[in-house]
Amino acid sequence: MDKFQSLSTTQAILIKTIKETVLSSKDTDPYSLVSPSAYETAWLAMIPDHKQPLKPMFDGCLSWVLNNQNEQGFWGDCDGCGTPTLDCLAASLACVVALKRWNVGAAMINKGLVFLHSSNAEKFLKEVKDHDGCPRWFAIVFPGMVELAQEVLEIELKDQVEVSNIFLLRQQILETEQLVETKGHHPPLLSYLEALPSSYNLDEEDIIKNLCDDGSLFQSPSATARAFMATGNLNCLCYLQSLVQRFSNYDLNIGVPPTYPMDEELIKLCIINHVQRLGLAEYFTLEIEQILEQVYKNYMKIHGKSSPKPGYPAGGLLQLQILKDSLAFRLLRMHGYKIFPWSFCWFLDNEEIREYVENNYEYFLILLFNIYRATDLAFSGEFELQEAKTFSTKLLEKSILVGARDRNPFRKLIKHELSLPWMARLDHLEHRIWIEGNETNALWRGKTSFQRLLSLHNDKLVHLAMLNYNFKQSIFRTELEQLKRWSKDWGLSNMGFGREKTTYCYFAVAASCSLPSDSDVRMIVAKSAIVITVTDDFFDMKGSLSELRSLTEAVRRWDAGGLCGDTQIIFYALDNLWYETFLSWHAESEWSRSGTIPSMEEYLQVGIISIATHTLVLPASCFFKPSLTNSKLRPTQYESVTKLVMIIARLLNDIQSYQKEKVEGKLNSVLLCLRNDPEVDMEEAIAYMREILKKKKEELLEHVLIDGFTDLPKECRLLHLSCLKVFQMFFNSSNRFDSKTELLDDIAKAIYVPLDSGGSLKKPGSLAKPSLDPPPHLESTVGKCSAIKQHYGRPSKRFVRSRFAMNQLSPPTYWRVGNWRTTMLMPPKLNFSFI
Repeated sequence: MDKFQSLSTTQAILIKTIKETVLSSKDTDPYSLVSPSAYETAWLAMIPDHKQPLKPMFDGCLSWVLNNQNEQGFWGDCDGCGTPTLDCLAASLACVVALKRWNVGAAMINKGLVFLHSSNAEKFLKEVKDHDGCPRWFAIVFPGMVELAQEVLEIELKDQVEVSNIFLLRQQILETEQLVETKGHHPPLLSYLEALPSSYNLDEEDIIKNLCDDGSLFQSPSATARAFMATGNLNCLCYLQSLVQRFSNYDLNIGVPPTYPMDEELIKLCIINHVQRLGLAEYFTLEIEQILEQVYKNYMKIHGKSSPKPGYPAGGLLQLQILKDSLAFRLLRMHGYKIFPWSFCWFLDNEEIREYVENNYEYFLILLFNIYRATDLAFSGEFELQEAKTFSTKLLEKSILVGARDRNPFRKLIKHELSLPWMARLDHLEHRIWIEGNETNALWRGKTSFQRLLSLHNDKLVHLAMLNYNFKQSIFRTELEQLKRWSKDWGLSNMGFGREKTTYCYFAVAASCSLPSDSDVRMIVAKSAIVITVTDDFFDMKGSLSELRSLTEAVRRWDAGGLCGDTQIIFYALDNLWYETFLSWHAESEWSRSGTIPSMEEYLQVGIISIATHTLVLPASCFFKPSLTNSKLRPTQYESVTKLVMIIARLLNDIQSYQKEKVEGKLNSVLLCLRNDPEVDMEEAIAYMREILKKKKEELLEHVLIDGFTDLPKECRLLHLSCLKVFQMFFNSSNRFDSKTELLDDIAKAIYVPLDSGGSLKKPGSLAKPSLDPPPHLESTVGKCSAIKQHYGRPSKRFVRSRFAMNQLSPPTYWRVGNWRTTMLMPPKLNFSFI
């Protein structure tokens, strides 16, 4: 089934619009995708026309301020729920000053002042006090905006300890930092020129000599606006005019970004990451590949075959460079490009950078979050990625502890990321978490605010993601009902023994492999998993040795003759499960009942088959195009990626099941490890197995993502990865598969509980069926897989090696461009503190 065939008209229109306006590599201007900064725009709105000083030079910027006040009275950043953030204090002060400067928007000024005197502002200042100190940017900018607002608006400020402390912190920064730090890794003091006090020892020459080639002051629109008002420098003017022209777009409202110019490639990478995490990548495959192909070409031009490490950027570029490198690493590697860890781990070699990030970790949260996620894709022997994971984990965990009392939605995403390994998370549920996250349009941290995806585009993406999620849920519900009927019709749901796991099996398959076009794949894998569970339980707890022998022999003959009762039910439900799997179950049953203790090698030869992952992924792979060849289905010709999934799944299961199996008189690798070495205790044995698992998972990841290790089609390899993630989810920290309650919440969110228009959950007791186009009729897959209905012979003699390898401003009645010292304000007499 074509994955676009059954989409609603709304979904189809949104997909087309996003293709044309967001992801078109030729027609989309990356600058059109990002949101303006209220703070920066307000500063350009303050600049008087040098020919007509009673008018603003940039009318469009003033218009933007007039048209972009939030209903609550603030300007600037807010989270996904419309709640103002700390950044809005300085932005709102700047916007109020800009309006007052030109005596417009009196009602808006009053509304803004009401907000600034509200409990919201008091809350922000209290949070600054409570949460590990005040951010450096806020300690510089906020006092400057308070001084400016007090002079222009004659605001009465109340005493408040928190504000007093912020002013004291600014004084400390001004006394200890150089104007431009030669080895600094944060935006230099001079990049906050507009906020520096008049008492600061600064002259015109200091400004001019630090201008960039483009006429800007560290690519900061606000600092360059102040530099132009102080010096009248024509290069500054040219920069500002170019900036406004770039963002005019024939619109009377001109908002400018936090920095200019911006890295256009970084913008594209951030958007691709956002699209993928929303679960929408399947609709934009071509566009994503075109962008990543160009990113990789540029990467190779810079690094080439000799793989030189990049230089260490200074100033505010540090964050953006590492962010870009880590995003590129993850996205390129996930799409099969050969890219190496040092492409983003280079910062680890610089102790200054590491120390600075550690001391300012709250500023770098988005960066650290993406470093951590990049390390998920580690291959065997890539020790730099382990070091990067350790570094980022420590600081992200510190952020969670420090921010335990706040309600920052992004911090919730961090907590989730740290709580569960990537390998143990299912894509469909991860998409839901990202859709519900309220900070997902924050691309990176700017000078005084987050750089965000323009809400116009973000709203479309989130809307499409919600429709898509609910659309998939409607398909999943239909398929699950079909599967339940199938299980009942074949007598598998009421065998009277063992585990009835129809819903569990379908949930795991659907949540890990959630494309609508993969219906056949989902159903064949889920059916196989159900039969495997029932049959495994039959071998473990119900059948006699005689019955087990008869059933195994019937599978070999592919003839039900002589079978009756449970054995006959299982045989007829099998359809295409392999003889070797039954042999392995039979062997394990004989060991258990006879008390035979196999060697570790003998156990693994049987155990990696009895876990039956190959019976899940290989038959289902026949539904892909290109399809799997018959030769790949034979035991002696299993690909390395298949064998790795078999080994990993077995060890994951053994680590979480050894206690239960010990009671039942069964063996597994953990128990055998203890038996073979009496000096090893249980913790050591499990640690040993986990180390093997880590290496094998890294090896598998490389075999799945990078071409050349196997000739299996990419879709088949990704199905192997999905299978592994399901087993990791089931057996990550407990045996969730055998639990009757642990997965119920996840199943409800994945299949039954829809996303509402606000991105929040509806209560299970009041669920309404989502208004969606009806899903297509989905046929049963019974009997479709003729390519795999054949006899595969006995298992090969050896599936493992003999050894299991581990292997700031002056606003008088008129403003004039001129000497710095005559235009800067003397510091006002403040009655600390603010609001």
